[in-house]
Amino acid sequence: MTQYFATVAKGLEVIAAQELERLGAENVRPEFTGVHFTGSRKLLYRVNLWGRTLFRVLVPIAEFSCANAQELYQEVQNINWSEYLSPLNTFAVNCTGKNQALNHTHFTALQVKNAIIDQQRLEFGDRSDIDINNPDLWINLHLHENHGILSLDSSGTSLHRRGYRPAVGIAPLKESLASALLDMAEWHPDLPFLDPLCGSGTLPIEASLKALNIAPGLFRETFGFMKWKDFDAKLWESLKQDALDAQLTTLTAPIVGSDQDEDILHQASANAQRCGVAKQIQLQQIELSQIEPPADHGVIICNPPYGERLGNIEELAPLYKQLGDTFKQRFKGWTAYILTGNKTLGKQVGLRTSRRIAVYNGSLPCTLLKYELY
Repeated sequence: MTQYFATVAKGLEVIAAQELERLGAENVRPEFTGVHFTGSRKLLYRVNLWGRTLFRVLVPIAEFSCANAQELYQEVQNINWSEYLSPLNTFAVNCTGKNQALNHTHFTALQVKNAIIDQQRLEFGDRSDIDINNPDLWINLHLHENHGILSLDSSGTSLHRRGYRPAVGIAPLKESLASALLDMAEWHPDLPFLDPLCGSGTLPIEASLKALNIAPGLFRETFGFMKWKDFDAKLWESLKQDALDAQLTTLTAPIVGSDQDEDILHQASANAQRCGVAKQIQLQQIELSQIEPPADHGVIICNPPYGERLGNIEELAPLYKQLGDTFKQRFKGWTAYILTGNKTLGKQVGLRTSRRIAVYNGSLPCTLLKYELY
């Protein structure tokens, strides 16, 4: 059993912990922007393949006290780097957190890099190159006060980058947050789903991946662990095959996305096409006021602009009022959720909320407003 740490968006720790337990993780313990857990190498691969709400899965290799640059350099030198890296391999160092002496992440990363390279020069007379875009080994250092945790990053690029979405709208929702919103809304594949402001399609696509039991990691070419010395290609291929065998071919309830912007709907269609769900979900160009419910009950989730990036508050007030009116008049029997980062706009909906859930969209504090439409 190995210790792992999954990094997640602020506020999604509990949802990510529940997901990890479903995937078979043990000793699951959420903390601020992450979740500790233990498991086998097989679990590490499975979590990267199936994780919907996570950013990265780190494998800690050393913990130490580091109050300053000298101490950090020495502790990194104490690790036998030839276990993980040869001078023929490239690497990159990513740092998070800081303390009084190590208060600039670039400077901190430089100490780690220098310690590794100096050790290699001494041992081999040669050194690894740095590749910040696609290295053979991603190294992560997290500082908290005078304590450092050095980890290998098994994911490489963040897991929210599924690989199906080169086309994004102006203010896109991260796939990991979209997936978490579906969990918060207690949506399940037997319930009809609608996003009336779907933009480039993130919410309906994530819903369809869940409903059809499609592992989001199948769209990615590479993960960090694939370049490790102990990579088990046979185990990885068998997990991918299991994932392909577990896919379903038809939805049990309709999943619909609509938007009035034709161009952005073309992006949504292209994204749905890339992950093989275009024939399953319905994407329609339609004005908000013209939307008809695809069933007599279901879940609506939408992420309207809230003045941070798109449009300003006065211009957006009518859109929120229109949402409230449309829900009230046409969607009796449904449950609706609106994600907003603006309290003033939230009030324009004009309906009584039955629940308010605090959520972060990136660094923006938002609220997921729930409406029971009796």
